[in-house]
Amino acid sequence: MRVPLSWLREYVDLPATETGRDVQAKLVDGGLEVETVEQLGQGLKGPLVVGKVLTIEELEGFKKPIRFCTVDVGQANGTGEPQEIVCGARNFAVGDKVVVVLPGAVLPGDFAIAARKTYGRTSHGMICSSDELGMGPDTTGGIIVLPPEHEVGTDAIALLELVDEVLDIAVTANRGDCLSMRGVARETAIAYGLPLRDPALLDVPAPNSYGYPVKVADPIGCDRFTARTVTGLDPEARSPIWLQRRLQKAGMRPISLAVDITNYVMIELGQPLHAYDRTLVDGPIGVRRAEPGELLTTLDGTKRKLDAADLVITDNRGPIGLAGVMGGANTEIADSVTDPGTGEVKGTTEVVIEAAHFDAVAIARTARRHKLTSEASKRFERGVDPQAASAAAQRTVDLLVLLAGGTAEAGVTEIVSPSAPRTISMRADHPDRVAGIEYGRETVVRRLQEVGCDAYGQDELVVTVPSWRPDLTEPNDLAEEVIRLEGYANLPSTLPKPPAGRGLTERQRLHRRVGRALAGAGFTEAPSYPFVAESVFDQLGLDKDDANRSVVKLVNPLSDEEPALRTTLLPGLLATLRRNDGRGSHDLALFETGLVFHPSANPGVAARLPVDRRPTDDEIAALNAVLPVQPRHVGAVIAGAREQAGWWGKGRPADWADAIEAARTVAREAGLELAVEKGQYGPWHPGRCAELYVFVEGVKTLAGYAGELHPRVVKAFGLPARSCAMELDLDVVERAGEGAVQAPSISTFPVATQDVALVVDAQVPAAAVEDALSAGAGELLESIRLFDVYSGEQVGEGKKSLAYALRFRAADRTLTVEEATAARDAAVTRAAEATGAVLRGA
Repeated sequence: MRVPLSWLREYVDLPATETGRDVQAKLVDGGLEVETVEQLGQGLKGPLVVGKVLTIEELEGFKKPIRFCTVDVGQANGTGEPQEIVCGARNFAVGDKVVVVLPGAVLPGDFAIAARKTYGRTSHGMICSSDELGMGPDTTGGIIVLPPEHEVGTDAIALLELVDEVLDIAVTANRGDCLSMRGVARETAIAYGLPLRDPALLDVPAPNSYGYPVKVADPIGCDRFTARTVTGLDPEARSPIWLQRRLQKAGMRPISLAVDITNYVMIELGQPLHAYDRTLVDGPIGVRRAEPGELLTTLDGTKRKLDAADLVITDNRGPIGLAGVMGGANTEIADSVTDPGTGEVKGTTEVVIEAAHFDAVAIARTARRHKLTSEASKRFERGVDPQAASAAAQRTVDLLVLLAGGTAEAGVTEIVSPSAPRTISMRADHPDRVAGIEYGRETVVRRLQEVGCDAYGQDELVVTVPSWRPDLTEPNDLAEEVIRLEGYANLPSTLPKPPAGRGLTERQRLHRRVGRALAGAGFTEAPSYPFVAESVFDQLGLDKDDANRSVVKLVNPLSDEEPALRTTLLPGLLATLRRNDGRGSHDLALFETGLVFHPSANPGVAARLPVDRRPTDDEIAALNAVLPVQPRHVGAVIAGAREQAGWWGKGRPADWADAIEAARTVAREAGLELAVEKGQYGPWHPGRCAELYVFVEGVKTLAGYAGELHPRVVKAFGLPARSCAMELDLDVVERAGEGAVQAPSISTFPVATQDVALVVDAQVPAAAVEDALSAGAGELLESIRLFDVYSGEQVGEGKKSLAYALRFRAADRTLTVEEATAARDAAVTRAAEATGAVLRGA
């Protein structure tokens, strides 16, 4: 919300010495986020005056049209003689009043003006456009042509209000009242302790039966509709300079008088309005939900297919506007057009003014559904004062009568759904309990009255909320109003005092160790948003009945394209991998730890916890019972080279084994060794996918998957070929772990190494052979490592040779050759029984 300081002073008598920076500081202390204070006209120096074009000579022989003009600037040039100026614009004619900057002046951007020779003539100054003066949005795109009533030689700096300060306020979603001059002025008046001249306090005629006919079929979507009619508008009437300048300073583009007035009143009072050309409206105006398949061409020229949930404005022909968002092109206010034959100016001469109040949620969803955000929808979805509709309509009528010469018809239509003022019961000391500071009842009541509330009672207050604050719905909201107006800076700073000697939990330590271990293994952490589209599960190749397809959907998602919470980390990691690969980083190893979300077994509505006391254990348990199940996962993706080529060697591309090793790195931080088995699951290649198991209280439990991604998944996500991935459930890994990793005891006795080569069927997993060897070798086995895999004629067709290095060691003695050999033979025997392995060469 852009707030010109000169406009703000109309409603609050600020001290003359107060600058925009001073007002910014006051509003920030009161809780409004004033991002910047823009200094309009900074560095501007005259003379800048109104001039009248006397002659125009077209200069020939140049690549673009050039005009040599003489302009009457009165005595501003010190001589009274016409000023000679070269200009390339063509939107003005002899007799027009224009803005002229004379030599010696300085325009915004430190652009000094001096007489100079150009196009064979000497130009003594410049005829100005709005861009050159920094005036903001404009439709002309050329020279400023002023109304003829302005006198030659008048100071244009004052006339065009070029010097001003504009506060740019970032209005939060709950403060729709501050999307208006009225709302910001109220906050300013409170901050300075000054009275407010409320622009909505107007004399409004009572509704009667002969106003423009309106039928509201959906009183929930539209609980108030005011219609007023103005006739006899002058189609040649233009918006006065003061009106155009206020719109420009507020960041809006002047269009035409009727439209400018509705925009002006919207900024002033916060009530969006719409003006219909009465001659183009066929019959009564209606408000209803759209019928599926209905079409509407909006003012931006787009033909839109309406949804059954859309609230629309209609006449006898059908929709003529998307309620609260944008009007329709079929009832648009017409621009004035001069008939070339008769010279008659034609345009809209009769308008119907709509000032309505629409349901905030319905308007927000319609705007998102059609990807159409407007100034009106921004206000309606944040909350508009329903009581301001009639005042806004009256203000619009008054301005149309004043500036366009119109006549206000006596008919006033006002349809209102019955509603009672909202009241909130609150203990008088509730703000004290929330803030931890004693304000007292008198201060609480005074502050609530300043924001427009009525408060009655002693120890228990009954507070009536003003219509312009729909965000005040419970005692905590009222407490926040008291606290912010008393000043957040005045709250005592109290550091929390944690119990001594506790520090991080073992769970937190594990998560940190995992992150450090993966980073040490060459992975880069890449957190992603937890939102996904349900179509991503098709890209991952998940079965239709896969549990990961059951998602938690958000009622109000950031993006309609991603309305669900993730059940796996892979979508975010794969999108990050694709983006970085597309930007030239081809050798990638990324990881993420984060929550995934699964629907609760007992879905319900979560209760809001109190803030003035600690929630009870039962309240916390009830809240947790309806929350989604949120296990923490760790995922990693790898693509490109895992080992770079250099003088040390040729390097190596990443493969499925690196994904499994990343999972083992995670498990080792929990003091575990993963059980790795051949598996098959959606995103992974059927022949290169490993199932990762841990033992939780003696029960073999699936913890995740690792391996090379399926080619279809690689293609669907646009990933590099042979990309690999891993995902583990960290909560399962934690439960299987034995707490903090214990440092190993180092034996002082020598190790005995025995190598063994076993021949097995080609389809037997090496991990199965390794498990059997480990089980058979007994306590003396310290480690086992696969160091060679061979297949060929020497072992026979359909066979493979697996060579393992077995390390044996005793903690209390030096092993004999016989002991090491016996342990090896026991391991081979167990492997033969479990996998059919045969000692190579036997």
